[in-house]
Amino acid sequence: MGSLTLRWPNGRLSRAHVGTAWLEAAQQAGFPIPTGCLGGSCGACEIDVNGETLRACIACVEGAAGVTLEIELVNDPYW
Repeated sequence: MGSLTLRWPNGRLSRAHVGTAWLEAAQQAGFPIPTGCLGGSCGACEIDVNGETLRACIACVEGAAGVTLEIELVNDPYW
């Protein structure tokens, strides 16, 4: 299991192992991701990872070891 570098919207860098839950990786980095249902239905926890939108409450860190992933929060004007 390899680890990747994560670059959060606040510019902070952290490391996470492939397979780590996104909410856990964010907590370890001290970066709060908004949540709602924690089941993938509401979309409150959507993040963009290298341009791909995913729901952090039901997704895990994926990628090749040594890669840097750029994370951005998805802003929903209706939420």
